[in-house]
Amino acid sequence: MASVELDSEFMRMQLADLSIVLTNERQAYSHPWTEGTFRDCIKGDYETWLVVFHGRNIGHGILSAAAGEAHLLNVCIAPQYQGHGHGRRLVLFMLQRAKLRGARSVFLEVRPSNLPAYKLYEKVGFNEIGVRKDYYPAFSGREDALVLAMELASSHD
Repeated sequence: MASVELDSEFMRMQLADLSIVLTNERQAYSHPWTEGTFRDCIKGDYETWLVVFHGRNIGHGILSAAAGEAHLLNVCIAPQYQGHGHGRRLVLFMLQRAKLRGARSVFLEVRPSNLPAYKLYEKVGFNEIGVRKDYYPAFSGREDALVLAMELASSHD
């Protein structure tokens, strides 16, 4: 895997970013989020971030945090930029944002069929804790979700 150059950065997602966010989302996922879902996250109390590489928005992350917990809701890197460490950097950045919001635990769901994402989450420290039956829409029926969790070290550790 090639390493990411240092000129990628994270910027807060704005409503004006939605056209490229939706393009990346639709290229990366068979069942992408809707524009309305992204709008609600941007307007709500969510961590909504873009990955910008060479001045181009190549991905995004969405995180909710409350009551000492965080939920990583969406991690997306445009397909042509996958496999170069951008996703790992985004997940690590989102974990930092969770800590800043006071989270001690972070949860996420991932499709069992999305092995690259599952392996990434495992490498950064997530553990499988359960299954949500028929969680995701699929081309034929529904697909289960694997529920992963990670404990964040507190600043007192």
